[in-house]
Amino acid sequence: MSTPVGRRGILFGGAAIGAGALVTACTGNTPAGTAATSPPAAPAPAGDNDKPGEKVVIGFSAPAADHGWIAAIAKNAESAAKQYSDVEFKPVEPTNDINAQISAVESLIAAKVNALVILPNDGQQLNQVARQAADAGIPVINLDRVFPDKLSYRTWIGGDNYGMGVAAGHYIGKTLKDKGVSNPVILEIQGIATLPLTQDRSKGFEDALKTYGFSVTAKQDAQFTVESGTKVASNLLQAHKKVDAIWNHDDDQGVGVLAAIKEAGRNEFFMVGGAGSANAMREIQSGSGVLQATVTYSPTMASSAIKLARLIAQGKGMSDLVENGVPQSITLASETVTKDNVDKYLPLGFES
Repeated sequence: MSTPVGRRGILFGGAAIGAGALVTACTGNTPAGTAATSPPAAPAPAGDNDKPGEKVVIGFSAPAADHGWIAAIAKNAESAAKQYSDVEFKPVEPTNDINAQISAVESLIAAKVNALVILPNDGQQLNQVARQAADAGIPVINLDRVFPDKLSYRTWIGGDNYGMGVAAGHYIGKTLKDKGVSNPVILEIQGIATLPLTQDRSKGFEDALKTYGFSVTAKQDAQFTVESGTKVASNLLQAHKKVDAIWNHDDDQGVGVLAAIKEAGRNEFFMVGGAGSANAMREIQSGSGVLQATVTYSPTMASSAIKLARLIAQGKGMSDLVENGVPQSITLASETVTKDNVDKYLPLGFES
């Protein structure tokens, strides 16, 4: 996956293992936006695992913030590290250049950090340097875009792309069934169609809709950009004079999608977003437009990755689990945010 697309993915606060609960118990994709201004994803909870322990240095590397979700990844990681007096946070310059990120990670290996949190621009291309860190005895916490070699990381944490599609499909399917709609026109606006994460989202959406006897009428990818979101949504609306529901995979590109809908003056349908941006949640909260829900793939996962790195570096496990060590893989649940629960999720939203 040479295109730096992330994401995305899940609201840890409301996930199966919440960001806040993670330490007591021990959230591919979007462009164009401003830096996240939301508060830290989750306050450090009180508990034995949170008492100051052995001082650890945690290295951090991620892509440059070319959109809201990635900007929030870096902010959340830094905020989580600041919650602990026994953590020294050592970030390297964010970059969207593969070779530059490899060099940056190599500098952290040379500095002999106690743990490394890496969100790679491309898991395949950074696999070797992550393996170098692991072989040097530095535990790697692989964030979101997975390294193909499991020997290259100690723990992976990321979102559930298939689950996003399932959540969106169930919300749309149930809503249409409850309205008594038959043979609905359902449109799907993807991110980048060739990416596995996008394909997983589409498959989950398709599978969930099937349980209601529905299917996608038309879909088109919008490249995770605001500009393409506007263009694709405009084209789809022109091609379909009546629409019942739209699922847009990504709230950052959704800024453009909503602009096109407003420009077209269309409101006969409802829409579901993806990722859980703050601006999407505020739109849902207002109840003034077509956006009724969003399914999460939250950058709060970066906060949790830092917490996991600290536990692993200090030789601790997740205290609500029986096992002594942190799990090898944690997949966050995709939550459905609606007007009924948006107040709970809004503090964890990121700015597009």
